[in-house]
Amino acid sequence: MVSPKEEEFKRFDKNCECCIMDEAKRMEEGVSTPHNGDGDFIQQIVEQEQPLVKQKKKRVATLDAFRGLTIVLMVLVDDAGGAYPRIDHSPWNGCTLADFVMPFFLFIVGVAIALALKRIPKVKDAVKKIILRTLKLLFWGVLLQVTMILHTVSMQRIALVYCVVALIETYTTKLRPSSLKPGHLSIFSAYQWQWVGGFVAFVIYMVTTFSLYVPDWSFVDYNSQEPKRYTVQCGMRGHLGPACNAVGYVDRQVWGVNHLYSQPVWTRSKECTLSSPAEGPFLKNAPSWCRAPFEPEGLLSSISAILSGVIGIHYGHVLIHFKGHSERLKQWLTLGLVLFTIGLILHFTDAGAAGIVFSVLYLLIDVWNLRTPFLLLEWIGMNAMLVFVMAAQGIFPAFVNGWYYKDPDNSLVNWIENHVFMNVWHSERLGTLLYVIFAEITFWGVVAGIFHKLGIYWKL
Repeated sequence: MVSPKEEEFKRFDKNCECCIMDEAKRMEEGVSTPHNGDGDFIQQIVEQEQPLVKQKKKRVATLDAFRGLTIVLMVLVDDAGGAYPRIDHSPWNGCTLADFVMPFFLFIVGVAIALALKRIPKVKDAVKKIILRTLKLLFWGVLLQVTMILHTVSMQRIALVYCVVALIETYTTKLRPSSLKPGHLSIFSAYQWQWVGGFVAFVIYMVTTFSLYVPDWSFVDYNSQEPKRYTVQCGMRGHLGPACNAVGYVDRQVWGVNHLYSQPVWTRSKECTLSSPAEGPFLKNAPSWCRAPFEPEGLLSSISAILSGVIGIHYGHVLIHFKGHSERLKQWLTLGLVLFTIGLILHFTDAGAAGIVFSVLYLLIDVWNLRTPFLLLEWIGMNAMLVFVMAAQGIFPAFVNGWYYKDPDNSLVNWIENHVFMNVWHSERLGTLLYVIFAEITFWGVVAGIFHKLGIYWKL
């Protein structure tokens, strides 16, 4: 006896066999598959077993929002920091809002490296991409520095961190397991060589900082009416103050004292001016180093910055290997809180703060789907290079200021800043802050949003 279910399966197999034979016969005769009848039957079977179009993976919006937040902070501290010293770079000791910008940037660069390189299986192709991207970053860094619109070697530091962290990620691909072992710390052991690279960079920085002998040195101050030579008395090791630290000594030896930034933030310190932490005239008895040049993004400190990129790439690895929101947040917040606690003991650790902020944004945007309040940040993050060059580096305002009526002060930028913001609020400080928020950050957020709708992105 044959059951009804077996009889149904036989009929199904027979129909499939007939359909396939008919389809083969049509192909031999050069006849196309019909839009109805047996052809549709086969097509339905194929569609059920194998979808024609692969579903696109959902993009993690937090990546763009965090990148956008970093650019916004950069614009805010650069253009409003003069009016509000508390958000500007600290003169030397301490940690202000501005001191989080570069570590946050390097952190998100690390996250992006993990996600980008997982799509390139061949080491040779990945290395080519890394070298090309590094050269592009260096090119833009040098170009922006040559324009002298704003003294910056930020792009060069980003290029160094990107190159080192990405190469470690690429060349250690075959040294890590194909899947994670059970356990909370398994991801650390799987990517141990990335942490080894970060630890080596940290050791190089610490050993050099505390063991390198810094002799006396001299410089010529060209900012005064008449150039004058000053001498800074050092002859010591392990000094962490502005005058005799190893970071400045390495830069003077490598780049030369005349190629360093001539107006460092320490000119706003209490030893140099009564207006501290704001800018002001030098004290009569101000030490000679108050007038000395110093590179804020120096070579030695850029080596230590590699660790921020390594921490960022760890967060990217968590994003790849853990699919659940709770497990991702557990991994991220644990490391972020540990780093932040260590930072509080030693002073402040910005990468730990970056991890905590990234986790909070992920919870709000990707877990709770509160994307609307963060759309401006997301748009800016999608076109970060555009906003960085045009707004943070001052290219667009400099271009607009080049067009004026009779006097350079009669430019469109100055008119908007004075008449729309400062004169209305009768406050230079508040007017400056509102100008930066609305005429720069909001404006470029909207521009980036329009570019996103048009599918236009400036990528390196």
